[in-house]
Amino acid sequence: MYTFINNEESNKKKVIFIMGATGTGKSREIEPDSDFTPEDFCLQAIVYIEKILKTQRVPIIVGGSNSYIEQLVEDPVFMFNYKYDCCFIWIDVEQSVLNCRVDMRVDQMVKAGLVDEVRQIFIADADADYTKGIRRSIGVPEMDKYLREETNLDGDDESKRMILQASISSIKRNTRMLICNQLDKIQRLISEKMWSLHHIIATNIFKEDREENLDEAWTNTVLQPCQDIVKRFLKNDHHN
Repeated sequence: MYTFINNEESNKKKVIFIMGATGTGKSREIEPDSDFTPEDFCLQAIVYIEKILKTQRVPIIVGGSNSYIEQLVEDPVFMFNYKYDCCFIWIDVEQSVLNCRVDMRVDQMVKAGLVDEVRQIFIADADADYTKGIRRSIGVPEMDKYLREETNLDGDDESKRMILQASISSIKRNTRMLICNQLDKIQRLISEKMWSLHHIIATNIFKEDREENLDEAWTNTVLQPCQDIVKRFLKNDHHN
C-alpha cells in the first residue's frame, strides 16, 4: 500500500481525495461550446473547499480528471500544499475488469438514451468542432457519423444498426484508452511527483465468482479500509 505521510505542521486544513480510473460521463452544467479548464476547476474547487471547511466538515474531492487534481495540488499559484493537509485514496481495479465494466456501462447508457442526449448538441455541419467544450467528450464525436446518416437511411434499418453499432464500439474503445491514460497518470504522480496514495484494490468485488454479495464485498474491501484510513488521517496518524 502507498501510504500518505505528512511531515508539515499538523494545523493545516484537511482535505481528502478519492481517485481512480473513470468511465464515460456527461455534464449538463457547462455550455456545449465552453471549455471547463483546469484553472476553472481549481478556482471552483477552492471556493467549495473553503465553504465546506467553514461548516467544520472535511471536504472530499471524488473523481474528476487526474490532470485537474494534479494542477490543483501542484500549481504554486494556489499554494494548495501549503494550505491543506491532503489524504489521497486510490480505488484501483484491474484494467481487464474495468474494460468489461466499460462495455456494460456504455450499453446501459445507450439504452438510457445516449443517442438522444448527443443529438441535442449535434451540429449538422461539416466543420463541426469536436476539440472543445462538451463536444469533445467521449460519446459525442463517435456518434457523428450515425447522426449524419440516420436521416439518409430512412427505411434501411440494417444499415442504421450497423453504423450505430460501429459508433458504440468506438465509444467503448476510446473509453478503455481513457482508463489506460488515467492509470498511467496516477502511476506518474506516484513515481515522478512523489505523491503518497493509499492503494485500495477493489478488483475482486467485480468478479462473478466472489463469495460475498456486492454490498458486503464493497464494505469489506473498500468502505471499511477507507474509513480506517480517514480516521487515522483525522487523528494525524498517517502510518498503517
